[in-house]
Order: sequence, then structure tokens, then C-alpha cells
Amino acid sequence: MSILFTPFILRKIELKNRFVFSACEDNLATEDGLVTEAIIHKNRRLAKGEVGLIISSHLSVHLWGRTRKHQLGIYSDHMIPGLRRVVESVHGESGKIIFQLGHAGLSTTREVIGRPPMGPSAKDDQMNEDSIREVINAFGKAAERAAQAGADGIQLHAAHGYLINEFLSPFFNHRDDTWGGSEENRFRLIKEILIAVKAVLTREMVLLVKLNAHDHTPGEGVIPPLAVAYAKRLADLGIDGLEVSCGTSISPWNMCRGDIPVQEILRGVSEPRRAKVEESLERMKGRVNLEEGYNLAAAKMMRSMMGGTPLFAVGGWRNVRAMEEAVHRGDIDLIPLCRPLIREPSLVRNIREGKVDAASCISCNRCLIAVGRNIPVRCYYRGLPE
Repeated sequence: MSILFTPFILRKIELKNRFVFSACEDNLATEDGLVTEAIIHKNRRLAKGEVGLIISSHLSVHLWGRTRKHQLGIYSDHMIPGLRRVVESVHGESGKIIFQLGHAGLSTTREVIGRPPMGPSAKDDQMNEDSIREVINAFGKAAERAAQAGADGIQLHAAHGYLINEFLSPFFNHRDDTWGGSEENRFRLIKEILIAVKAVLTREMVLLVKLNAHDHTPGEGVIPPLAVAYAKRLADLGIDGLEVSCGTSISPWNMCRGDIPVQEILRGVSEPRRAKVEESLERMKGRVNLEEGYNLAAAKMMRSMMGGTPLFAVGGWRNVRAMEEAVHRGDIDLIPLCRPLIREPSLVRNIREGKVDAASCISCNRCLIAVGRNIPVRCYYRGLPE
């Protein structure tokens, strides 16, 4: 039997295999952030496809922390019944589901949240002590709602240029108070959030973190040596697992390596800016080609510093043999997939049945463009709607 289909224990839950659906926004919620039948259907299909662990969506913990108008929310108690239905749909197929909790920080717009975006060093609205404490409390309340909904755990989204990542990153965080100016101070927000969520999670619930190994920002942000230091701090605080990723909204093609669908992108760009944007995109082509397991090297740097804390690295997994080798060597424990499972929700089952030995995802990245266009995220390899 392939090592990919051996069980794995995360805290007190047993995963039936080593495959993880790595969370992504899907633009499937109502404008009020509520669960829809489409969200339930998506997660049920992944569970029926035998994905060992589903990390769901990217749920906003605060009304002002939404990234897009159709992002799923977990910032109000009236959201719990819908979230419970999502959990039940996955558990009904013998699956496990964790909610990814996050706050957009600067990665949103006034049109979405009705006010200037907030961040550690935002020009329009630098967060003060009260607003920081409000966010910490919001994460705690969101974790409590996840528990009430019956989720198997939560993941804190500390990657991709969202608020926690912004506090961790010297590129975004220019503060000189207790929330910035040093590694310890930049780490303080996620440390306080971890304390808040641990206080409300049940003993059985898993606590994961998604961390950038490299921000790929124009100036120095989180880079691998700093990410290793953060990973050690997280392990010392007793998290149950770490998922390694990279990139921000400034560097989406590093986050999702592969093709850059230039023409589809240009459709949403105003005429005066089109030539400049096209030139920039064409320049990036060829510099962000897909590489199998492109965050694996950074994860291996973290391994020895984490004292046995489970580790997994998303990005570029397409061939079963490469996945098996990474787990066999002990580089990582689990294999997170996002784009391949958007295209093939039954991929894991097909691998187990010997029908395929590689994902059919061609990394065209049209699903990524769908996120930004506020249309439902699915595989659009034949082209995005006009």
C-alpha cells in the first residue's frame, strides 16, 4: 500500500490518508457571509472523494476582515447553523473538516467592508491597541463558533498577505511599539491569538497554522530564515501542525505557480492601464513555472526546529511518486492540494483505485482569476466566462 494511504494522527483525530484539501476562497457564500447549498455540495464532494482532511474556505472572523463580498463568515452566532450543516455533510461521508480562520487586513477594499482597510502600518487606519485587541477577541469568538458547529479543528491563516501575515512581515509592519520593530514583537499578534483560541477549543479539536515561508514582496518581508524562527516559536506554543505556503496579493504568481492567463486578466483592466499591465505580466511569464512541491525546500528547513510537530507544504503537487517520496523521506507528513482538487474532487479516490498516478490540473490559474473576479471558483481550464 502507498504511504499516502496510511493513517495519520493529528492531535486526537485519525486521518484515513495523507491528503489534505488546502483552503482557498470560493466566492460561494451569500453577500452576508452565510453558507449556501453550493458550499455544502463542494465539501461533501471532497469528502466523498476520500480527502483525508478538508481545510475549508477561509472564513472571516470579523465584519471588517472580509476579503470579498461572497466570502464565508464566522463572525456572528447566526452563522453557526449553516456551518454546522457543512460539518455534518463532511462527517456524513466519514470525512474530517477544519475551518480556516482569517482577517483580510489590508487585502480588501472599502467597497467590501465599508471603511478603509486596516493593517499594522496602514496609511489610512493603522491599528491601535483597542482595534488589535478587538481582532484577537474576534479570533477567539470565531474559534468558539467553530467548536459549536462541530468542526474537527481550526487553522489560523498567517499567510498570503492577510492580517496575521502583515504583522509577521517586516515589509508590512513598520511599527516600533510592542506589536512591531523586532521578531518577538511582530510575532506577538499570532501568539495572543493562539492563547485566545486555545482557551475555547475543545480538547479534541486540532489547532493548525498556515505560515508563509517567503512573502515574495518587493522589499524584505518574511523570508525562509525568519519563517524558520517563527515556525519554532509556533511549535513551542504547542500547535498541532503547520502548513507552509508563500506569496501575497502582491505576488500571487509565486503563491500559485504555473501559467499566467494574461488575456483573461486584461479583460478586467481599464484601457489606460492595459498596456502597462500586459507588459508586466508577460515579463513574469517563465519566471513562475510550476515546480513539483515548490514549498518543500522551506518546509525541510523548518523540520529540525519543530520537535515533531506535524508539517505539510502546499504548492505544486501533481505526481503521486513525488508525493510518496516526500512523505517517505520524512520531509513532510501530509500532502496539501488545492488547484488539483478544485479540478478533480475525486482525485484521491482515483489515486487509491489505481486509475491515475498524477493530477490532471494543468496549473492554468484561471481558478485564481475567478477568486479576484468574485465568481464561483471552479476549474475554468476551457476559459473564463465572458
